Amino acid sequence: MVLLEFSMSPLGKGESVGKYISRSLAIIDRSGLDYRLNPMGTVIEGDWNQVFGIVKRCFEAMKKDCSRISVSIKVDYRKGRRGRLDSKVASIEKRLKRKLKT
Repeated sequence: MVLLEFSMSPLGKGESVGKYISRSLAIIDRSGLDYRLNPMGTVIEGDWNQVFGIVKRCFEAMKKDCSRISVSIKVDYRKGRRGRLDSKVASIEKRLKRKLKT
């Protein structure tokens, strides 16, 4: 399974780009894959083709009206492990013996 964190933003569209980002989140949410939105990007869990397929769909949607796009992607693959969006955080909280802000 893959955890893929990515951030995709249009360039040259001003300071507020929520209009464009929200379209990507609609694609991610409709995908049915587990994900977590954070202030700097989104983490998606699935197999390689699923998660990169979502990134591609987000890119294709954004490029319809954006002539320049910045994309950052980080990938963590671990064979056979599901549910790592929650288990990775739970592991650290267990070690610290307290809940963390997520």
